[in-house]
Parts: sequence; C-alpha cells; structure tokens
Amino acid sequence: MIPKTTFNLKVGLVGNAQVGKTTLMCKYVNSSFDDEYIQTLGIHHLQKKETLKYSNILFTLNDLGGQREFINMLPIVSEGAVAVIYLFDLTDPESLNSIKDWYAQAKGLNQKAISILVGTKYDLFLDMDPEYQTNVSQVATLYSEAMDAPLVFSSTAASINVKIIFKIIVAKAFGLDLSVPEITQIGDPLLIYKSLGNLSKK
Repeated sequence: MIPKTTFNLKVGLVGNAQVGKTTLMCKYVNSSFDDEYIQTLGIHHLQKKETLKYSNILFTLNDLGGQREFINMLPIVSEGAVAVIYLFDLTDPESLNSIKDWYAQAKGLNQKAISILVGTKYDLFLDMDPEYQTNVSQVATLYSEAMDAPLVFSSTAASINVKIIFKIIVAKAFGLDLSVPEITQIGDPLLIYKSLGNLSKK
C-alpha cells in the first residue's frame, strides 16, 4: 500500500480582539466551544490533521491577538501561509470596517495567500433587526468581492459553517471542486465561495 502524502498548510487568523478567532480555531481543532473570553497574548498556535482519500492535510493554525501591540507579530502569522482568514463580528460593524486595515497589512506580507472573509457570531446576528442584517450582509459581500475572498457567516456556538471554512481552503489551494451549495439569501448564514479566491485567476 502506497503511503499517503502529507501536505502542510499554514493558515493565519487575523481580526480585531473579541471577534472569535481563538474560539473558531478551538472549535475546529478540538470540537469544543467556550463562551468565556480569554484574550490571546501574541500568537495562539494549534494543529489539526485531516485525512483525505489520497493524502493527509496537516493544518498549522496561527491566531494573532487582535490588540494593536501585537501587530509586529503579523509577519509570523502571514508569511508562508497558504491562506489568511480575516474574521469580524457580525454584531460589531467596526470589526468589519477594520478588515480593510488587516487585509492591507497581511496582504502586503503575503500576496499569494488565499483570503477568506468570515463573519462570526451568526447566532447572535439573527437577533439583530432585519435592516441591520441586510446592511452588514451587503457590506461584507462588497468586501469579499474587493478582496477576492470567499465569504462565510459562521457560528461556533451553534456549529454553523465552521468545518466548511477549512474545506474551502483545501479546495482553493489544490484547485478542487466543492459540491457544497452556496447560500446567498440575506438572513441566512452566507456561504459564497465558488467564484472567489481561485488561484488560477491570480
């Protein structure tokens, strides 16, 4: 039996403090959710191995603390990463606005990395009024198009659109097709990825 090849994929997670970077990473790696906020000081590092049909994927995930004093550590997270996940809190418009700065700085360090835009706390977002939901969804969609980044609305608390983020990264990194249907209806957990972040276009 031919041994499977293992591909090492480094992934960075960036965004403002308290948007849910560490929570998402722990949910994906450990299948656990802790709603108690623990501030990341510097960089939080976890690994997860995924077994595919013909190969293995070893994800090395690096979550950068969102406080500005840690910005000097951004090169550690961004350089050499196959993908950078930009996270914002769907209930906090300022965290979405800050994505512009995070994107400019991280992209400046790694032009080739696949960008993924993730809106967190979708379960709480559902409690916001419809006008707010529409506005945030439209702005996030515009950002994702400008960044050429798949857009995912997720909830670690409700286990919505967590694993799919990393399936998209694998698909984009290796030029594979995903059969997961897109979700484009405002109010639903948006999942828009097919035409965005394709390496063949870069």
